[in-house]
Amino acid sequence: MFGRAPKKSNNTRYYEILGVPKNASPEDLKKAYKKAAIKNHPDKGGDPEKFKELAQAYEVLSDPEKREIYDQYGEDALKEGMAGGGGMHDPFDIFQSFFGGNPFGGGSSRGRRQRRGEDVVHPLKVSLEELYMGATKKLSLSRNPDTVTGDIVFVLQQKEHPKFKRKGEDLFYEHALSLTEALCGFRFVLTHLDGRQLLIKSNPGEVIKPDSFKAIDDEGMPIYGRPFMKGKLYIHFTVEFPDSLSLDQVKALEAILPPRPSMELTDMELDECEETTMYDVNIEEEMRRKQMQAEQEAYNEDDEHPGAQRVQCAQQ
Repeated sequence: MFGRAPKKSNNTRYYEILGVPKNASPEDLKKAYKKAAIKNHPDKGGDPEKFKELAQAYEVLSDPEKREIYDQYGEDALKEGMAGGGGMHDPFDIFQSFFGGNPFGGGSSRGRRQRRGEDVVHPLKVSLEELYMGATKKLSLSRNPDTVTGDIVFVLQQKEHPKFKRKGEDLFYEHALSLTEALCGFRFVLTHLDGRQLLIKSNPGEVIKPDSFKAIDDEGMPIYGRPFMKGKLYIHFTVEFPDSLSLDQVKALEAILPPRPSMELTDMELDECEETTMYDVNIEEEMRRKQMQAEQEAYNEDDEHPGAQRVQCAQQ
């Protein structure tokens, strides 16, 4: 008694999945599967379902007996187990057997569990110029091809720059002016991080006050994610005053500068005033010294009265 011939079903989909014609040679099938499987491998961010379909299509079409059944009767005949068609194998096993291992390194993602190597944290010192323009660095590392490699984490350490300071996407540049430049105008050349020469100058009649800032757009650091846009370049101006003036210089300046505020005092008012003596002082060093003195006094007090409760009063 003869069995009923199977009903024909789709017999072109596997060829379409691999992107080959029905008369494709075994070599054409290999090339098509290799290219598509690497592109769609889940370890490389590919679609798992697409990867599975590729493996199933190649498993059938690369087997002459299965391919003949598929060409005559289609997918349903294979699923029913005709002529030993059987079920489909694990797509990752097919991929590994085809390539002789995972070409991405670390072995098959579905094979035996492998120990993951530790991450390598590598500090990398870079100059501000390299951060501004980009740079290429070479690093030699040894790896074990028996473990899944960890990540290489680069920690960028910016070197100090003698002129520029970086704050996020902005650059700060320090420049000292003489008193004459601050009052009468200035012009100087600023060499940027990429070697460009920027002409910096004041406007006619402009007076630059000490500790003032000016900004230039689009001359700061490249903005992350938007490399064609840059932050601002801030120039911080300090003014260097002369240590002293001669009497002739004082008279000349008084003749051209705005007059002093009126501070005329009578002889009686002067007699009631006490003379004082002023001297130069480094205020930061002065405050640091006072802080250390206060801490030392508090320490000595604790030694003299170890059980006493200290009460601090805030000055109004």
